[in-house]
Amino acid sequence: MPKGYWVAHVDVQDMERYEDYKNAARPVLAEFGAKFLIRGGEREVREGAFRSRTVVLEFKDFETAKACYDSMAYQDAKAFRDLVSSGDMQIIEGYGD
Repeated sequence: MPKGYWVAHVDVQDMERYEDYKNAARPVLAEFGAKFLIRGGEREVREGAFRSRTVVLEFKDFETAKACYDSMAYQDAKAFRDLVSSGDMQIIEGYGD
């Protein structure tokens, strides 16, 4: 079964308060088995325009990725993020044979 991914491009206006989101989201993401593949880091934009931060999380499958995002616990954590950042986020099914 193909894995599921969250791909987010985010601009954070207040990194100190963004920590509240990260602290609230951490146990929820762990519960759903999320694995960070990209979390910020150095990059070079070669085409187009992107936001200042890119995050990619991997889940065991697409359904788990959706269930995590839709969970009440994650939505509660997301409320902290919404106060101090803006961005785009997609849930994507990985390529599978």
